[in-house]
Amino acid sequence: MPELPEVETTVRGLQKVLIDRTFVDVWTDIQKFTKLKKELKNKKIKKIWRRGKNIIFDLSDDYSLLVHQKMTGHFLYDNWNKEDKYNNYIHLKFFLDNGRVLAFSDLRKFAKVKLQKSQALIKELGLLGPEPLEKEFTFNKFKEILKNKRGKIKQVLMKQEVIVGIGNIYADEILWETKIHPFKDVSKLTEKQLKDIYQSIKKTLRKALKMGGTSTSDYRNIKGEKGTFGKVIKAYRREGEQCYRCKTKMQREKINARSTCFCPKCQTFKRFGIL
Repeated sequence: MPELPEVETTVRGLQKVLIDRTFVDVWTDIQKFTKLKKELKNKKIKKIWRRGKNIIFDLSDDYSLLVHQKMTGHFLYDNWNKEDKYNNYIHLKFFLDNGRVLAFSDLRKFAKVKLQKSQALIKELGLLGPEPLEKEFTFNKFKEILKNKRGKIKQVLMKQEVIVGIGNIYADEILWETKIHPFKDVSKLTEKQLKDIYQSIKKTLRKALKMGGTSTSDYRNIKGEKGTFGKVIKAYRREGEQCYRCKTKMQREKINARSTCFCPKCQTFKRFGIL
C-alpha cells in the first residue's frame, strides 16, 4: 500500500500538471465509479493536497474528490511508461480540457474514489492523527500521543488515528534503525527509545520522499516510474537475508496478519526489557 512518501510524491507530481485543469469526461469499467462521469464533468481543479494516505482534489463549486489508493492503486498522467505491467491495470480515465488523460491503474480494484462537498470531507479527515513531517509534530507532541497507549509498537505506529502515513514498509525500517523489537509494548519504551523512534520517523520518511518512495511491488509515480527507496531498504521483506549491522538472518513474524521483518539479534526481546 502506498504510504506517506509515495502519496506525497504522487501529489507533487499531480500539482505540476493539473492545477486549473477541468474534467471534461470520465471512463471506467468499475460499476461503483460510474456516477463520476456525470458528477465530475466541468469541475475545475483548484488545489491538490495530501492528508495521511489520502489524495484530495479541491474542485470548483465547493466539491472535493478524495482518492485513497489502497493496496495497488496509482495515478498515471498522459504519456506514462506502458512497458511496465503494473501500469496497465487501468480502471479509471479522467479526460481533461487540455486533451490529456489522467489514468488510475489498480491491480486489485480496492481504491476509494469519492466526490463530496468539501466541508464534509474536512470533518472526515479531522479524525486522522498528526502529520509526522510537519513542524508542529514535535518530540513532546509525539510523547503526548503515546502517553496512554498500549500495544505493540509497530501496530501503534501504523494506526492512522495516532500518526498518519506510516505503514508496513516504513514501520519496519524505523524499528530496525532504532534497534527496537516490533512486538515491544509502547508502555515499556524508555525516553531514549521514544526519542530514537521520533527521530527515525522524520529521517526515514524524508529520505524515502527524496527518493520518490518505494516500489518493491506495484507503486509507480505519475510517469509510471519506480521510486528508488527500495534500493536502500534495511528490513522490509528481507526475511532470511543478513542483517546489515550484525549479519544475523532477518526474521519474519506476523502482527494481526501483517508480516513484519526484524533482526532477532539487534532487536532482541531480552536486550530491550520485553522479557
